[in-house]
Amino acid sequence: MNPRNNLRLMLFPHPFQGHMNSMLQLGRILYARGFSITIVHTNFNAPDPSSHPHFAFRSIADGIDQSEASTPDVRGLLALLDVRCAAPFEECMREMVSPRGGGDAAPIACLISDSMFSFTSSVAQRLKVRALVLRTGGAAFLYVATLFPVLKEKGHVPVLGSRSEEPMKEFLPLLVKDILTVDPQKPESSSGVIINTFEELEHFDLALLREALPVPFFPTGPSHKFHVASSSSSSLAEDRSCISWLDKQSPKSVIYVSFGSLAALSKAEILEIALDLADSEQSFLWVVRARSVHDPEWLEKLPSRFLEALEGRGNIVKWTPQKEVLARPAVGAFWTHSGWNSTLESISEGAPMLCMPRFADQGVKARYVSDVRRIGVHLNGGLERENIARAIKRLLVEREGEEIKERALAMKEKASVSV
Repeated sequence: MNPRNNLRLMLFPHPFQGHMNSMLQLGRILYARGFSITIVHTNFNAPDPSSHPHFAFRSIADGIDQSEASTPDVRGLLALLDVRCAAPFEECMREMVSPRGGGDAAPIACLISDSMFSFTSSVAQRLKVRALVLRTGGAAFLYVATLFPVLKEKGHVPVLGSRSEEPMKEFLPLLVKDILTVDPQKPESSSGVIINTFEELEHFDLALLREALPVPFFPTGPSHKFHVASSSSSSLAEDRSCISWLDKQSPKSVIYVSFGSLAALSKAEILEIALDLADSEQSFLWVVRARSVHDPEWLEKLPSRFLEALEGRGNIVKWTPQKEVLARPAVGAFWTHSGWNSTLESISEGAPMLCMPRFADQGVKARYVSDVRRIGVHLNGGLERENIARAIKRLLVEREGEEIKERALAMKEKASVSV
């Protein structure tokens, strides 16, 4: 570690796990460069300070009760957090920048906040503190979101029904349905944008962003690769037994299935995924979070042919140390929801992806993986059994899968060089 430079950074992560992970990873990078780090966080999904002993932690009251925290309405919860956190955050920051509030701590040199919070840059301006924002998604999605108001004005979006399958002429190869859940983005009001990506992956989109927005962009990713031995930032208990199970499987023989920390699956979706895995005739490691399925007896209710496949060549766990899983030689492909952290982690290990976007920015990211970078397959047909079983076989056993793996390994090398 470099000696402390007597400058303190105030980091304010969004409490959703993917966002929290990215901010804590950034904090570790900046701590290694000599900065002192204070994490200001909500009580909702609060991080574990014992996992990060070099950081100082301060909590703010967010007023989120249990019923609000467990809502399936993710957009509603995002809006609620943005409203509830504004005043407590400003109060905390005023205290930290005051001569008495800081105590013996180094002065705050800069605030770095998650871009999901709309109020942080204006608070920093009022308190005369420099501010940067962290974007935990990719550059391509941000560029599309920045121009969304223009597309809406032209009547290109939103559209419903059959038109959702039409190509977006301004953003080929995207389809209209890929951006139906995009939120319009206002020009950045901070001093700059830290973005968890790297030039070799998104050089063209970063160049477009730098033309479109009058602030500097700092691509610092893939940030999870800087300190691979660090403590886990996961708020969910990781089942490490899957690592020893993977080490007993043949190289590139397992499809790893995980849809992130937010997505919930219906009974019909669980059944379809189970039958797809059975019909694929390939080994699988499937992550099913406790809160993603409402029926505690869901597994016993699945058809006998899936249970036979599970006993012979499958493994189901509630959560995994995903970065370690993707680095295991046995993993031949990753069936993913196309969240940005999962996408970057997969790229960093050269694992081809089977993309099933669920919401938010995932449609854009999945399309870029399959049609631009060509390091995965997009489940355009959704959860249709023959379609998915065929896609799994394409990735794991067919010649097309070999070509995708070669491109994925080439991108892995570029990621390593960027770090």
